[in-house]
Amino acid sequence: MSANSPPVILLAGPTASGKTGLSIRIAEALNGEIINADSMQVYSDLRILSARPSDAEQAGIPHHLFGVLDASQRASVGWWAAAALEHIQSIRARNKRPVLVGGTGLYFSALVKGLAAMPEISARTRQSVEEIAAQGLDALREQAMACDPVATERIKPADRQRMMRVVEIGLETGKAISVFQADTRPILSPDDWTGVVIEPDRSALYARIEDRFDQMLEAGALNEAARLAARDLDPMLPAMKALGVPPLIAVHKGELKLEDAVRQAKQDSRRYAKRQMTWLRNQMPDWQRVRFQDGQICDEELISGLRVSGE
Repeated sequence: MSANSPPVILLAGPTASGKTGLSIRIAEALNGEIINADSMQVYSDLRILSARPSDAEQAGIPHHLFGVLDASQRASVGWWAAAALEHIQSIRARNKRPVLVGGTGLYFSALVKGLAAMPEISARTRQSVEEIAAQGLDALREQAMACDPVATERIKPADRQRMMRVVEIGLETGKAISVFQADTRPILSPDDWTGVVIEPDRSALYARIEDRFDQMLEAGALNEAARLAARDLDPMLPAMKALGVPPLIAVHKGELKLEDAVRQAKQDSRRYAKRQMTWLRNQMPDWQRVRFQDGQICDEELISGLRVSGE
């Protein structure tokens, strides 16, 4: 642990699980500042569709790494980890407690398990990989096996994104991604952080997801998607693939009815939440779990424990 510094708080959970509210209550109770650990909330263009904390929610508590990138940019794990570490150090220098909150498991993994120094991928290579992926999952997996059979065997057959990453590294460098991954070290030492996972009841979470998307629509989500569509950005950019963006853009273009887009967006969000919960359960089994009662987070015991750990 850093000298005289309480452990960094890492708060993870699936989408719509109440992370924003809990992070604010923790920061208020423990003299903290909040750092975003959600790969979509870094984009300025996705204020509504990424469920970024509102101005009212941010009032009184400094928030960092929210809405700092344009949708035309790609937020890599390496970029985020370096930026997060800089904010952690700055917050501690102000004698405040860093509270990192989000649902992007790879961001937390980079901090506590290690981050491999990956090479930059050229536009030419990225285009080549997208052309391979467009041929279907079988063609993509075949190319991934050719680039790195060790890494590919660990990837589920439907995990298009991870297979594309294997192929990107292989085509760009001529080396297997597992070679780069072998050279990793944690950014935070084991005694320098404490991890918390929000683990809600699945049926209650799905209801929250549906209610929240309805609220997003009322807040102007369709207009937000229309503004993105007007920019004619590469549809493979991360921001353009955010939950709700593709179907709402299809509505804007007259390709999909609104009710069908809403149904698709909610279904995609439920599936994403299920994957997040599985990932958090498998990758972070030792992190403290937050209890729920009647659909509400029970945070008093949690905050008391976090306060003691910082003394």
